[in-house]
Amino acid sequence: MLITICRLYNSCSDASRVVLLLHMAGIRASETSMVANNCEGWYKSSHTAVVAPAKKGDAEHAASRDKAAGRDNIEVTAVEAAFGATTAGSLVVVLALPGVGTVVGAGWLATMLGNIANGSAPRSLLGLLSRVGVAEQDAHGFAEGVRRGGALAVVRVPPKMRPHAETLMDHWAVNLQERCDLYRKAGWLSFDPNAKPYTADQVRCERMLHAGWTGGTPASPQPSCAGVVHELFRL
Repeated sequence: MLITICRLYNSCSDASRVVLLLHMAGIRASETSMVANNCEGWYKSSHTAVVAPAKKGDAEHAASRDKAAGRDNIEVTAVEAAFGATTAGSLVVVLALPGVGTVVGAGWLATMLGNIANGSAPRSLLGLLSRVGVAEQDAHGFAEGVRRGGALAVVRVPPKMRPHAETLMDHWAVNLQERCDLYRKAGWLSFDPNAKPYTADQVRCERMLHAGWTGGTPASPQPSCAGVVHELFRL
């Protein structure tokens, strides 16, 4: 029986570093997964991807955000190559999720998310996290964190590897309880799939708010996600 461990990070770069640590520790790439907010358009797929419709108007909203947040072609190519390598033959999924907006993911969780999003489940990210073993209260925090620009790293490990995997994943991770407490101070109660997704500007403001602080351990500098993920998937 495998245990699912999930952590929230302020950026895709931090999540990628943690997945790299997991791979270096001997955990198979097929047991790791990432889901990251893509409202800034840092990933634009030129290959086959799964695209799931969300609420009415989300597609136009996402398109305008992507146009306003164009990225260097070299950076985008590196990210695409990186995600393609990590999926070990599975698709990179690009999804418009209710209440979250556009995300990009790779690995087993992202594949399951794509399958659910193409079905009838209205709360796909929240529901899937609960389904794979994440506590419901934590799942609300994780989904809200992705909505606000964060990234998830998720791994499945045998029980005997849980302590080591958790230690590795705590590097650069957001303290979920403290982050949710901050959300609640601003009136947040739980993840709402009917909420309007954050814009690219709102995500940047959110990241500035939390820059240098994860709620427990110092955050790492934020280099280009493409460079970090590229290193990750050269393994």
